[in-house]
Amino acid sequence: MLNTNLGLSIDTLKQYTINMIDQCDNILDLSVKCVLNQDIEGCKKVIQQDDKIDELREYIRDRSIELLVLKQPMAKDLRYIYALGSIAIELERIGDYAVNIAEESIKIGRDKYIKDLVDIPKMYEECKKMILGVKESLENEDEDLAREIALNDDIVDSLYDRVQEDCLKIMNDNPQTINQGVNLLFIGRYLERIGDHTTNICEKIIFAIKGEMIEIG
Repeated sequence: MLNTNLGLSIDTLKQYTINMIDQCDNILDLSVKCVLNQDIEGCKKVIQQDDKIDELREYIRDRSIELLVLKQPMAKDLRYIYALGSIAIELERIGDYAVNIAEESIKIGRDKYIKDLVDIPKMYEECKKMILGVKESLENEDEDLAREIALNDDIVDSLYDRVQEDCLKIMNDNPQTINQGVNLLFIGRYLERIGDHTTNICEKIIFAIKGEMIEIG
């Protein structure tokens, strides 16, 4: 009976983690959409929406501690609880970066962009694929998918390099663009970090499934 109860509790914790992934996907969608549309009011909604992610993080943290203390799980159950708690930390950071992106967009306001936003939307698309991929990997306990998704971070990094190169060239050629150039560089940087944290989630999923601590990339 103890093992059955533990399994049900872990399943519940897993569902809350999947819900948190959905919330991160939603807040990232809204944040980047607001950047592209220069939607200042929408950016403010992004900042408010982050509270839901923080609340989920606290819930998963507290329930993880309860399971560890009260159930004293062994082997895979122990790994899984630890991994879910760690994944929640990574997801909270993804939510924070989505907020940071919205804050940079507010600083730009409705000024005309100094360049066409080409690579930033591409970075977002790759990050979104990764986030949806880790959701599927966690739901299905698919180790191979987790490894595959983590490798996509290289694409995000390459796109960020292009954002840097373009912005720095424009800023160098026209000093009046420096302020907005810095804002766009930060937006690119935050998306790059979202890719990094999603890779970390992949590593934790692999640990939960296989008990293997690895670093990808």
